Amino acid sequence: MSTREGSLRLLVEKWFDLTAATPVRLTRFSGADAGQRRCVRVEAQSAAGAIAIFFFRHDGGAWSVFPPRTERLAMSTHSSTA
Repeated sequence: MSTREGSLRLLVEKWFDLTAATPVRLTRFSGADAGQRRCVRVEAQSAAGAIAIFFFRHDGGAWSVFPPRTERLAMSTHSSTA
């Protein structure tokens, strides 16, 4: 997936039925500090009420509704021959 295909604007347009009468707001932004994952909360008003979706930025620069995988601690075995 290219960064363009995973742009935040395209994802917001995909997940929200945007019209001129449907404004969206960025209601939360986190991860601005070095080493933190970036996450934004986008909210829109509809006839049914407020709708909010979290978007997560991945290492390659693309945005997704799924958070990036975190690196997990792993153990391995090392065989030594004496």
